[in-house]
Amino acid sequence: MHSPESVGAGVVARLRLRHRAIEEVIFARICDPTFGSAGSEDPEYLTGLRATVGAVVDYVLTGIEEGEDWSGPVPLAAVAQARLAARSGVSLDTLVLRYIAGHRLLGEFVNDEADRAGYSSHGHALHQLRRAQESLLERLTTAIAGEYRKERERMERSPEQCRRELVQKLLAGQPVDAVALDYELDGWHIGVIAIGTGAQKVIRTAATELGRRLLAVAGGEGTVWAWLGGDRKPKIVDVERRLLVDRPAAGEPVTVSLAIGDPQRGIDGWRLTHKEAQAALPVALNRQQMLTRCADVTLEAALLRHEMMADVLIKNYLSPLSGQKDGGMVLRETLRAYFAKECNAAKAGVALGVDRHTVGRRLRTIEEALGRLIPTCRAELEVALRLEELGDVTEHRTRLARDDVAHDR
Repeated sequence: MHSPESVGAGVVARLRLRHRAIEEVIFARICDPTFGSAGSEDPEYLTGLRATVGAVVDYVLTGIEEGEDWSGPVPLAAVAQARLAARSGVSLDTLVLRYIAGHRLLGEFVNDEADRAGYSSHGHALHQLRRAQESLLERLTTAIAGEYRKERERMERSPEQCRRELVQKLLAGQPVDAVALDYELDGWHIGVIAIGTGAQKVIRTAATELGRRLLAVAGGEGTVWAWLGGDRKPKIVDVERRLLVDRPAAGEPVTVSLAIGDPQRGIDGWRLTHKEAQAALPVALNRQQMLTRCADVTLEAALLRHEMMADVLIKNYLSPLSGQKDGGMVLRETLRAYFAKECNAAKAGVALGVDRHTVGRRLRTIEEALGRLIPTCRAELEVALRLEELGDVTEHRTRLARDDVAHDR
């Protein structure tokens, strides 16, 4: 007869093998329009939501494994997301219903794995397991609701939140009295989203020296939404140059990440340039550079919002190179140099410190591995290489949330 502890450990071990699939199913369910659209158009909110799902699933699995008396801390990603939900107009009812929906789906996975493992006849052990899961849900929702209410109370005392709410309504196309914003919406705008220490200062200094009006509000954790406005159309190169004045020296860490849209005019342009900055934000979060312009990363930004397609692209065009002894690192480096030199093998060889014949041999190895000629799939290869360099957006966002919550405390 199995003990409740051994049943719990056995079920959790099986569930951990399906962790990614469980996370995807729960994320898809709680993003369903049934729960409303609040936050669904905000890449930052959705990225944080995905990170929260992964953290909460791991939290619950650990709690089941440890037993009903376990009292581990609520995941910091969940705390940060509760605060962001309060600031983003997501209701507490919606927040709690999403947790309940996720709890039910996880319960179905638990039952499925218990059946597969042959534990169906261990009624007492399974009852203990369900009690542990129910206890964890109660603890989670209580903590999350408390964080949500505290954030709402803090917001109600903040004039900054009034500005943010006006901005959110304008972005949503709702009629508002924009006089309180002290910003001219009929002119030209460049949308900027900044994350990091000193973000406000970087944007404020740039606006002053460029002679542009500034509208800036706090976004999510450590985030600033800003617009640089004026009567004349700005030159994007001037804006980029000014924003990059305080960039760190080579080898030093980037402390502020900036995502920007292109110059747009009027209220519709004001909304559009912000959407462009939002689209570039996931790319900006993972690049070791200070400034990312949407127009330069349109394809990567689109693919990052469709994770499955990004994975397919990397699998089809880069995974075949990983059979080399070094995992394909040299072949990837050769491709980057080859594309950077406009497919000139001799120039790529100079950049790599090898002769053109060596470059040629490597390119033939790549073509053999892919089963196709490089000129026929250059675009796909270049995008796949850039996507691979971007790394894991969710992991990066989770780190930001963890650091911000720790700082708040």
